[in-house]
Amino acid sequence: MKKKEDQGGKTWTKYSKNRDFMAKQKVLIIAPHMDDEALGCGGTICKHIRSGDYVSVIFVAHRIYDHKYDDSRNTIEKSHALKARTKLGYKGLVSLDMPDERLDGSVQDVIISLEKETSRISPDTVYLPFRGDNHQDHRAVFDASRVVFRPSNKGSIKSIYMYEVPSSTEQSPPVTENAFIPNRYVNIGPFISKKLSAIACYETEKRDFPNPRSLEAVRLLARKRGSESGFSYAEAFMVLRNIWD
Repeated sequence: MKKKEDQGGKTWTKYSKNRDFMAKQKVLIIAPHMDDEALGCGGTICKHIRSGDYVSVIFVAHRIYDHKYDDSRNTIEKSHALKARTKLGYKGLVSLDMPDERLDGSVQDVIISLEKETSRISPDTVYLPFRGDNHQDHRAVFDASRVVFRPSNKGSIKSIYMYEVPSSTEQSPPVTENAFIPNRYVNIGPFISKKLSAIACYETEKRDFPNPRSLEAVRLLARKRGSESGFSYAEAFMVLRNIWD
């Protein structure tokens, strides 16, 4: 938290050790699907909450199976999302219930829905899926979000970060514009168990190792990101905006 102290007639501005986690932020995670919030930001969500921040998650799309919508299976998936929320500890949850695998067909619909919810939430910090993800829904959510959160439209938002989602981010075609190059790391050592527990709540999305969505692969990715940044475990992000006044 920012403090001002007078020393020798001069005013000095002092910040907390973790400037990205100043108390009482409103934090918004935009997740294309149920489980993306845990896979990409689970540990960071826990850390924000420990810092006294209010965290909301917007799930943009429902799930389809074998390219077909199944209401009963979606009801089960939503129950898994609620269990994962309990593990991570965040409060705000919004489901836009938009059509899975078709978000790229009408990005305008995504823009309109996100504008409505984000105006209500009025976040200080936003986390988005990576623009180069292999999944077309992830890319569509990013494309909509960059319109919703353009500086001239949402100037009050101080920070915007892109997160990686195992099985989507790293599986994009190997071209330069699809490269996830992290320049922000969050120490999630104290929260790795909560992150894995939240992912495990999504029983219908479970995969066995070496699938990148398996619990072991997710743990190993957090270990790798930690080794890149000097922590036991970390989550990695790309900075799109970072403003401090």
